[in-house]
Amino acid sequence: MSAAAEQLSTPPFLTCATAAGARIAPTWPLDQLIAVNPWWEMRDQPLAEVAARVALLGHAEGHMPRSWFRDQYPHAISRESLDAAAAEATAGLSSEDLIAWLSGEESPTHWRNFSDQADSRRDLERNVSWHDEIIHQISQFCASFYSLGTPLPSEPDRCLYEAWLENVRNDRGIEFMMGAHGLHREFDALPDSAEALIEAAATALGVPESAATDYFHALLLDVNGWASWVAYLRWQAGLAGGSDDAMPQLLAVRLAWELVLWRHEHSVDSDGIELLARQWQQQFERLPELIARHRLAQQPAWIWQRAAELSYQTALHAELINARPSAGAGDDARPKLQVALCIDVRSEVYRRALEAQDEGIQTIGFAGFFGLPIAYAPAGASYTRPQLPGLLPAALTVSEVPTDADERATTLNREARWSAISRAAPAAFGYVESVGLGYAFKLLRESVFGAEPRHPVNHSSCGHGPYTISNGDGELDAAAQAGLVAGILGAMTLTGSFAPVVILAGHGSSTRNNPHAAGLDCGACCGQTGELNVRVLAQLLNDEAVRELLGTEHGIDIPADTRFVPGLHDTTTDDLHCLGGLPEGSAQIAAWLDAAGAGARRERAADLGVDPANPDEAIRGRTRDWSQVRPEWGLAGNAAFIVAPRSRIKSVNLAGRSFLHDYDWEADSRNGYPVLELIMTAPMLVTHWINMQYNLSVIDNERYGSGNKVLHNVVGGNLGVFEGNGGDLRIGLPLQSLHNGEKWMHDTLRLSVYIDAPAEAIAAIAAKHEVVRQLIDNEWLYLFRINDDASSIERLFAGEWTTAS
Repeated sequence: MSAAAEQLSTPPFLTCATAAGARIAPTWPLDQLIAVNPWWEMRDQPLAEVAARVALLGHAEGHMPRSWFRDQYPHAISRESLDAAAAEATAGLSSEDLIAWLSGEESPTHWRNFSDQADSRRDLERNVSWHDEIIHQISQFCASFYSLGTPLPSEPDRCLYEAWLENVRNDRGIEFMMGAHGLHREFDALPDSAEALIEAAATALGVPESAATDYFHALLLDVNGWASWVAYLRWQAGLAGGSDDAMPQLLAVRLAWELVLWRHEHSVDSDGIELLARQWQQQFERLPELIARHRLAQQPAWIWQRAAELSYQTALHAELINARPSAGAGDDARPKLQVALCIDVRSEVYRRALEAQDEGIQTIGFAGFFGLPIAYAPAGASYTRPQLPGLLPAALTVSEVPTDADERATTLNREARWSAISRAAPAAFGYVESVGLGYAFKLLRESVFGAEPRHPVNHSSCGHGPYTISNGDGELDAAAQAGLVAGILGAMTLTGSFAPVVILAGHGSSTRNNPHAAGLDCGACCGQTGELNVRVLAQLLNDEAVRELLGTEHGIDIPADTRFVPGLHDTTTDDLHCLGGLPEGSAQIAAWLDAAGAGARRERAADLGVDPANPDEAIRGRTRDWSQVRPEWGLAGNAAFIVAPRSRIKSVNLAGRSFLHDYDWEADSRNGYPVLELIMTAPMLVTHWINMQYNLSVIDNERYGSGNKVLHNVVGGNLGVFEGNGGDLRIGLPLQSLHNGEKWMHDTLRLSVYIDAPAEAIAAIAAKHEVVRQLIDNEWLYLFRINDDASSIERLFAGEWTTAS
């Protein structure tokens, strides 16, 4: 059956249900936690339009409050930027109007699902609201359902809606607690399939087909955490070439509650329900008007938002234009040391500190998975783990050469099992009881004297090699390995002038008692440390057969004395550990690395509340403190992504707010800009995800952040967290990762991307890839370039370049 014919044969409300579910972005599990834009699936619409719609339907905040803009003006948001933003907007508001708006108050009108309408007739001072009970019941059920091994929704014996229906029909406690006599009869009368329920409920509730998608979206936003988890399972199925989607089933569960309450309210008050039903229908009629009112109400905030971004961009543009290009050790001189680090904003501080040690040191910014599209499969283990961005499927599998791998796999499996048991809050006392008093004494000792950190080196997440690398056809031979490595070196702009020592530095964090620890590790490695990736790449680059083929087949000659060293940048302590050690005679390099770490710690100390004069022990001590809720600030403050040769911006202090990707457009142009296309369709999207997750976790932490981490309880071992013992599954960042107790540590600025490349090449790639064009033209991010004579910055928008400064 053709797609068009299939769509015609699909019941209309089921089509609307699928469309509503398609608006929900995925969230990754705790052990693979990566940043995601929660509004990603609506990027085909202007950002302001999405913010207005979600504010109406999901009661979410779409922008920072007036008080935040008031505090930013005029020191962080200049009057000049406010004037420029007002002149640029089409709202017809003057700067004086906008300043007066700061003293006003919000008066939003929100969409009310029928359960909210029913609550208007309920004494909420003495009774639990229907809304809260519904979210609690659905969330507790989903936690139980998905904790049984997170089955894919398509498994015939694990249908989400059918399992929920069986559960709720046998739960008479709801009826008793809510004081709703006879409620169980309404559950008994529900259709037995999700598809039938959606059609029956929408018909009974009088939902107009034109408004059904928005209404269904509103229902999913009520359980957005679990909807995001179901979207993750859908995403993973898509990466594997499937199309499993349990979103309509989850919607059916939430919609079933609406139908149950509709029927119950009619049965207990057939006369009084008339007014409620009339208000319900009028809301559908007013839906376009309500969206328009939210859009209009948010206009001043978006102008202030633009002014905040203009203020940041104006200052950064001046620094980029006035930057002093640096050749480092000289074009012909061989670097003394090369260190490749992740583009992560935390690396920017360390790179400056390391480069300050000697002019012969060259640092390189590259995506933290180091271009290896791999999954890790420990020999003898029963699982694989992705080590690449969540956007991509793994094309290769890495495992240890079978020597002591079976022992290593057994250790990994044992550690994983005990880790899962010990993390589950209800099992904590049973865990201590099971392993004996020795563990109780360990807990006491570490509580008083500090624990060993969850250190990215001391607690290695992979075997130390050697490794085999394979695809679906078997193990890669030397020629395939050389081809893989040649592409990586080209993308890194590292094809000549190799230093005697080249450190490939992934990164990870050191924390304790932190369910969101993976969120501080490498997002490009799917929430893991980059240890495996750098160990594998170093093995390939140190292999004599691969080196020979790099020279003869790819024109990349690596000197015989060059040694590639895998390393790991601990972003919590700013120590750079060389895995397996440095080559003999590298005492000077070790000293440089230590001094760079000390310099980076001094720079970060003030934001951590640590004395900059003596930060080393205090910062390292945070990694051992079980009670420390702010071991580091992660990627807070991120605001820009710069794609350019390091020499062009080396003199600029970017204050740990910029992702940095080295790029040489002249070398790339010889092959038609494949590296630029890769950067704009992968790292640029990942940095946008990070930026938007931080932004929305600040703007509305209740819905897009995970709340107070002191109250977190881990759900299902790795699914996510509850704040307390109930409510929806929480997504996004904890408050303590964003706020120091006095102020926000992240400014909610849309990502500003700067690419040093010809205008026509950038524009052509943007036009070629719909997702890139959507992000630019719907104003989810800004795309700039430094013009050819470095005299101004140009912005690409709607296919046209204009001068931005």
